[in-house]
Amino acid sequence: MKKLLALLILVALVFNSCTEKKEEQKEQKTEKKEKEKTAFRYQENWESIRSKYEIPEWFRDAKFGIFINWGPYSVPAFSSEKYSKGIYSEKWQKGGMYPSIYHRIHYGEPEEFGYKDLVPLFKAENFDAASWAKLFKKAQAKYVVHVADYHDGFAMYNAKHTRWNVANMGPKIDVMREVKNAVTAEGLKFGVSSHYALNRVFYNKSNPDWDVNNPEYYDLYWKPEDPKSKPSQEFLDHWWDRTIDVIDQYEPDLLWFDFGFDKPGFESVHKKILAYYYNKGLDWDKGVVFQDKNMKNHSFPEDLITLDIERGRMDDIYKYPWQTDTSVGVISWGYINNEKYKTSDYLIDELIDIVSKNGCLLLNVGPKADGTIPDEAKTILEEMGSWLTVNDEAIFNTRPWKIFGEGPTKVSKGHHSEKNNKESGFEDIRFTTKDDILYATSLGWADNGVFNIKSLAKGNEYESREIASIQFISGANKIDWKQTEKGLQINVEGKKPCEAAFSFKIEFKK
Repeated sequence: MKKLLALLILVALVFNSCTEKKEEQKEQKTEKKEKEKTAFRYQENWESIRSKYEIPEWFRDAKFGIFINWGPYSVPAFSSEKYSKGIYSEKWQKGGMYPSIYHRIHYGEPEEFGYKDLVPLFKAENFDAASWAKLFKKAQAKYVVHVADYHDGFAMYNAKHTRWNVANMGPKIDVMREVKNAVTAEGLKFGVSSHYALNRVFYNKSNPDWDVNNPEYYDLYWKPEDPKSKPSQEFLDHWWDRTIDVIDQYEPDLLWFDFGFDKPGFESVHKKILAYYYNKGLDWDKGVVFQDKNMKNHSFPEDLITLDIERGRMDDIYKYPWQTDTSVGVISWGYINNEKYKTSDYLIDELIDIVSKNGCLLLNVGPKADGTIPDEAKTILEEMGSWLTVNDEAIFNTRPWKIFGEGPTKVSKGHHSEKNNKESGFEDIRFTTKDDILYATSLGWADNGVFNIKSLAKGNEYESREIASIQFISGANKIDWKQTEKGLQINVEGKKPCEAAFSFKIEFKK
């Protein structure tokens, strides 16, 4: 019995020793991994950042995101998200009233009822982040970007450096936290946008009686400054504190900046914020995306960030991943009562065109002051989601082909150029590739069901291999095809199976 007991003790000691050794080895591996992760740090210079940083694959695969512009400006739901700026003006607008007149009629003079007084009316009483996230998921979006600080100075997160924030005033909810938790629970990436750089010169302060000139509210409106001046060190320091606060608290996968950040005077923080955010990505052990309009002779080297084009696109394939940000509405980013909504057909065509040129579409919706998303925007997102559910393989996880496409409809290039673009048609074809497969998507339905892809004519300069098979992925319609010197002709039988656009999967003989 004593021998058996001794043997059991010996076995236990050996087992414990092995377990302790394994735990020690595990700890050593974890420690080594942590050291490797923190060994490299981005320095505040372009060379250091260029030596390591790459656009993460998740963004290159994502293709479609949702932008949310929301704030106290949604209370009057008039004119645009710049209502706050418009209050402090006396001008009339052709075809209607400027916010200044509307505000005086409905709320009073700015010295008695200024923008600050809209904050208590911004209650978000029906806000439900989970329902938002489910809608975005249904739309097939892969990432969501919520405004953190708009030009108006009101923070849509639990800000440490201003009392004017959504957790402290108005809804008294940390909207940013709610949205992040909801969208990440649905498997979507989460980003934040910063527009605060323009805050210091956003409001017109020409009338000394207006509340924007009351020192008690400088922490919302900022101090009076010459609009042509560069930002003071005081403002730069405050901008830095607010920006770092939102990065540290919410660990965004994507950080987006508006035009104001490219204005003269912000050069001193460009390298600093880029290095800081990319180092945070190392700390969080995830790929992060930094987006900027990159105006004023390129504030950042084009290979170190993701270029964002506002309400515009590229006219050809761009060598780096990029993004268009635009809205479901033509007029405003924030919710307004008289918005003119785009069609899902137009937006799907825009998405397909952007993806063919190595880009992503960030599509904005502006919630109402009560926290609900307008029915018109819901319908657009649901219709886009329906199309993407069927045609997803031609969009997500793809890369550009040798050319973006073909067809008669031209696209204007650059910021705010979308107003120049016309509706596309069935002759407009866009290409994407994945795993040696070519996808060709027509941006319209041919009435006779015949699609001719000129770029894939026999002997074309882009692909010398013979075509092995073609599938119509937009529906169950039967097809037949033939390749001639004039193009690849595909005949689709029956009625169009869906709206907007129609995708073909083309495989080549090995």
